[in-house]
Amino acid sequence: MRVLVTDPLDPRALERVRSAGHEVVERIGVRGPDLISALEGCRALLVRGATKVTAEVLRGASTLRVVVRAGTGLDNIDVAEARRRGIEVRNTPNANSVSVAELTIGLMLAFERHLPAAAADLREGRWEKTRFMGRELSGRTLGLVGFGRIGREVALRARAFEMEVRACDPLLPGWPAGYEWVPRATLEELLPAADFLSLHVPLTPETRGMIGARELARMGKHAVVINCGRGGLVDEAALRAALESGALRGALLDTFAEEPPGRIPLLALPNVLAVPHLGASTLEAQRRAGEEAAEVVIEALAALRE
Repeated sequence: MRVLVTDPLDPRALERVRSAGHEVVERIGVRGPDLISALEGCRALLVRGATKVTAEVLRGASTLRVVVRAGTGLDNIDVAEARRRGIEVRNTPNANSVSVAELTIGLMLAFERHLPAAAADLREGRWEKTRFMGRELSGRTLGLVGFGRIGREVALRARAFEMEVRACDPLLPGWPAGYEWVPRATLEELLPAADFLSLHVPLTPETRGMIGARELARMGKHAVVINCGRGGLVDEAALRAALESGALRGALLDTFAEEPPGRIPLLALPNVLAVPHLGASTLEAQRRAGEEAAEVVIEALAALRE
């Protein structure tokens, strides 16, 4: 069966799909009408986050039966339209967890110890230690919104820094075994208690803008918002207003409502530390995503033969 690949993936993953007897067609960067044309005769589509698998694309792909995203989240795929057309949609939820968790902790450390500014100063020949008095993570409260795979990985690392961790996740039917040391809270309880509020939930109609002006107003002036989850979870206009007014101490951002965000005023604020969606940008995460995606494609195509 023919598998179309439109985003860069580990070559070893694609070789695994070929070794299972499938034809792999690579058309990296193809979009819109060209994507529809490229899907002709293909039974599976393998993407990362860049390819937008819209309703129009799905309607035009008459032979498509499986879409697999190598990564977490499915916000670049019109899942509802896929279901209406009987197209299976899968992802690789385990691949990026450690990398995103490490970035979350890394951003907190970089922010509290002023690492970007201090490194830039030293590069310019300045040695001004007193300008960069920082704060420890130990003893601070980390509030996690979402306690799935990534949230749990963040919690484990925060515990090693002797932080107090609390979490809310209304979608979890029960608390995971082994995490009794993480108190379960509601979002309303978490907001005023958190020194750091870190978001690790998917982007859905219910979670879009879930941290807006009302929620930010309930947080303390000492607090820092972290979004290494999905762009759109935080109302960026409300976040900018809170940061400019001093109602919020800082924001650590890896994702944005529009990507790339361009030269938006939010990024010019001195109390914002932002990076260009690097959560899954590690060799290990890329390898795992490719390997998992390859196995999912092979499994799904095998089921079509039955």
